[in-house]
Amino acid sequence: MSARQRVRASQGSDSAEFGIHNERVLFLVFESMKWDIHALCSTASVNRKLRAVVNRLLWREVCLYRAPRMIATLTTGAINSRIGGGWHTLAKLMFFCCGCEPTRHFRTSEPTRGHRVKASRFSKTSGQSFLSRNCRGDLLYVSDMCEHQTGDKEEDHLGIFRGVFRGFHRSRTRACLVERRVKLEERVMCTYCGAPVWSMTAAQLVPKSAARRLGSHDGALEYFVCVNGHLYGSCWLVPLSSDEDDDSDGEEECYEDGRRRISSHDRTTTSGSLGSTGEVVVED
Repeated sequence: MSARQRVRASQGSDSAEFGIHNERVLFLVFESMKWDIHALCSTASVNRKLRAVVNRLLWREVCLYRAPRMIATLTTGAINSRIGGGWHTLAKLMFFCCGCEPTRHFRTSEPTRGHRVKASRFSKTSGQSFLSRNCRGDLLYVSDMCEHQTGDKEEDHLGIFRGVFRGFHRSRTRACLVERRVKLEERVMCTYCGAPVWSMTAAQLVPKSAARRLGSHDGALEYFVCVNGHLYGSCWLVPLSSDEDDDSDGEEECYEDGRRRISSHDRTTTSGSLGSTGEVVVED
């Protein structure tokens, strides 16, 4: 490369750093806006260069600002480390309920649309309920479920939840899936990062504690885990028994078919009344 070509190349790279494409300028602007998600989405849609900066740098800052303890745990304190699927995917998982599509193991009359949520609570304690006995050493954050009424019956309520593993490629859950030679789903891709997924129902790795935690019944739920460690799924919720019934004689209430009635003490709640170790993620 000649001297003149080197000068032109350096001038071109310098000009790319002027104004709105300067990463430091963008960082300071959005920091002053308290990492407004709507503004970030609008900025990322302007062009590919801005989208690359937002995805590589700014979504990470959103995650750190909204959920510092959860991010510190997921990255084991190394916040500059890579996140499976990218920081923009983690931000989407924090603030977007993915909805529900009918699958071979979970039937619904019609799809439920996804939507942005104002606040979510992610809990490590809830996450333990979604791990089989052999995988309890893994660390998984799971959100409180988002309730959707569906169908014609008033009691038809759908619970939708999502979560993320720490270090999924080194997890016992992934090792179990590989050891069992569980096949990746052919027609389902991760709602958050587009990666292939395993059905934990097909893999027979759904513990009974997951249904109890959600306020569902064993077999009335399904969730997927993608190769990047994102979890999402749906369940049918059963009516809660009243506090009077729960306290009446200290015995478990059951339906006529023998299934145990879910009480308000079982179901994960957005108020955090179960005392789970977690963090509330709020969009201002």
